[in-house]
Amino acid sequence: MPIITVDGVPIACTDTGAPAARPDAATVVFGHGLLFGGWMFRAQLEALQRDYRCVTLDWRGQGDTPPTAEGYDMDTLTADAVGVIRALEVGPVHWVGLSMGGFVGQRLAARHGELLRSLTLLDTSARAEDPTKIGEYHRLALALRWFGIRPIAGKVATHLFGPSFRASDTGKAVVREWSRRLAGIDRAGTRNAVHGVTERGAVEDELPAITVPTQIIVGDDDAATPLPQARHIASLIPHAQLHIIPACGHSSSLEQPEAVTELLRGFLASVESSTPTREPRTT
Repeated sequence: MPIITVDGVPIACTDTGAPAARPDAATVVFGHGLLFGGWMFRAQLEALQRDYRCVTLDWRGQGDTPPTAEGYDMDTLTADAVGVIRALEVGPVHWVGLSMGGFVGQRLAARHGELLRSLTLLDTSARAEDPTKIGEYHRLALALRWFGIRPIAGKVATHLFGPSFRASDTGKAVVREWSRRLAGIDRAGTRNAVHGVTERGAVEDELPAITVPTQIIVGDDDAATPLPQARHIASLIPHAQLHIIPACGHSSSLEQPEAVTELLRGFLASVESSTPTREPRTT
């Protein structure tokens, strides 16, 4: 996987490049959720890369990005995302962030709006972590650090995937793949990533400053960041669109890939159609 170095930190990315027939196509950047990697958007990349340049990045200590001694807080990860966008010289971009990627996306849009064309937030929250959940998340992170994912995979999966998906054959296969992938990640880095999420600050006060077109998508069965969290974000970002996907949990891009892809396709097309034609890039 290609590596982009941001302030001395290697960040693993994937980049489909611009479509052959559309060399000046806009770029869509995907930020994944906790305990995943850019791979969780594979269905969306497959569908959208014919019309857009598609980029994923893995957060510190997750996916193919190696762990660091520090820097797992959302502000530092936002700086990592800014560094990747600038290094690739692809801004302004369409940002698509799920859960943890949404925490970063909100900060990007509020603080670095010039780098974004649009914002899509999936299964995320503008608030600090629910204090009633922090203890359990920390215990699971500690168990993961010492014993790996296998003994606790079933418990963790209830937070990340909806009940309908977990009960389906497709869902069972995806959960097995997720567990296998997570088993290969540095355990200490994963624990630090969990703490970066549970200890994040709220960003509610910054959301009214977001001016880029925004859509918010949430699974109706999302237990980690449930529907009221999505409604709260939609109430704070001017003109934001809210979409609810039935029979879907926290990992909507994997659980309902077609629904997420179609929402993305329609939203991106509407933003592009209302954006003035860009001048060709020069090198």
